[in-house]
Order: sequence, then structure tokens, then C-alpha cells
Amino acid sequence: MRTRSPGGRLLLHIANLVVIFFILLPVAAVVIGSIQSEKSLQADTRRLLPPEPTLDNFTVILSKGEHKGRIFEQITYLPDNIKSFYAAFANSAIVSISVTFLTLLFGSLSAYTIARQRFRWTLFLLQANIVARFVPVIVLMIPLYVVMRSFGQLNSLSGVIIAETGFLLPYAILILAPYFDTIPADLEEAARIDGCTRLGAFIKIVLPLATPALAACGVIIFIISWHELLIPLILNARPDFMTLPVVIASLVGDVHVFFNLMMAICLLALAPTVILVALLQKYIVEGLAAGAVKG
Repeated sequence: MRTRSPGGRLLLHIANLVVIFFILLPVAAVVIGSIQSEKSLQADTRRLLPPEPTLDNFTVILSKGEHKGRIFEQITYLPDNIKSFYAAFANSAIVSISVTFLTLLFGSLSAYTIARQRFRWTLFLLQANIVARFVPVIVLMIPLYVVMRSFGQLNSLSGVIIAETGFLLPYAILILAPYFDTIPADLEEAARIDGCTRLGAFIKIVLPLATPALAACGVIIFIISWHELLIPLILNARPDFMTLPVVIASLVGDVHVFFNLMMAICLLALAPTVILVALLQKYIVEGLAAGAVKG
């Protein structure tokens, strides 16, 4: 096996640091913007550090606008959607958890069928999933709205869950199918000889062995669903069913844009996904690497 020279390793580390810096730079900008006032934020856009750091933005959000803090004392108008933060957070959690569960349920069944049943239609199913990802979501918004309206699923969380599950299923299948293909079929055959049905072997043998892939896929699906803006924005017009991305987008008004509040909510919205990735980092790397090596 060829080993890298010290110069090659140094270049690799430098490249990794550049990529990490590029990824974290927007997050750093959001952190800096969330701890200063709107006036300070727009006074000098080239300033790296805020002159007077404050947590008033978070106080306003978490208190639903009841405690304005020092930097909002002179502001008589605050967006009404600030009061919906906790409801939007709960809606995002319900939608993301439900979408993740349903996507893993149906995606694992479809991926297992593709990996084990070598029929012509299974190959067509895999190809259809790949082609489906080439279609921009924005193109399908009007047909999606019409279909959901005909089924009475507008202004409801169930409509958002159904729509997002349908759009995210191809991702789950493309992630899980290569991993299921790495699991020896002999294990399932042995279980079936002992009296297990194919479904029983799938539940008792395949799914436990595919835990890393399921965890990796689940985290990816949860993150995409948690930060999805377009589908909840199109399907829901009532504040009761807003998700966090919709609340953030609503802070861009015709007269004023609350940049500091937007950045503070963005940090609060990032917290669940960051915690989830930190807890399941081992499974994510293992699951994606195994599927990629097989592919």
C-alpha cells in the first residue's frame, strides 16, 4: 500500500482546514450577528467583532417578545411570528421526526427489495429514484399544491409530512440499497431454514446489521426535513402550522428586515441537528463509508 509523503500529508491537512474554514465561516457570521443589535450590525458591515455583545436577541425570542431587552427598548414594532417560536419549534420537531420514521420505514423496504430481488422492475425502481432527484422541487410545487388541496391536506402538518416523505424517499433508497447489498444473503437463508419468513428475517437479521446505515440515513433525512422551507411555505398559510424555516423567512418584511433576530433563530434552529450529528457521528461515518465502498 502506497504511503503519503510528509509533504503530501501536510497539503492534505491544509486542504482539510481550508474546507472546514469555508464551511464554518457562515456559521461564525451568524453567531457574531446574533449577539449584537440591528443598529450595530448595520453600522459597519466590515467589523469582525461586535462593539457591545448582547443576548437580548435570544431573550426576545425565548420570551416571545414580552421582554424586549435593552436593544429593543426604542422599537415599537416586533414581528408577530416571534410569538410563534415555540409552536414552530414543536411543528418542526413533529414533522421531522414523522418524516424520518416514515422515510426509513418505506425506504428500507424498497432498498431491501432492490438489493435482494433481481427483477427488471427493481432495477427500473432504482433508476426512477435517481431520475427523480434531477427534477427541481420548485417545478413540482404547483402540482403538489393542487394534489394536496384535492385531498384536503392544506394547512395541516400531515400534508407536509406526506409531501416531504415522498420527496425524501429516493434519498433513503439510494443510501440504504448499497448497504443492504453488503449484508450476506446466507444469514437470511439460515434464518428462513429455521422457520423465519422473509419479512421476519428482514426485521430480525437485516435491520439490526444495518443499524449504521439506518442511523446515517435517518440523520440526513432529519436534517433535510428540519431545514425544509419550500414545502411548508407552499402548503401552510396559517401561523398555527408554521415551521422554523417559515418563521425565519417571515422576518423579511416589506419595510424592515430583522437580521439579528433571524440569526438568533437560525442558531436555535441549528442546535437539534448539531446535537444529533454529534451523538450519531460514529454511525453516520460507518454507514456512509460502507455503502460508498460497496458502490
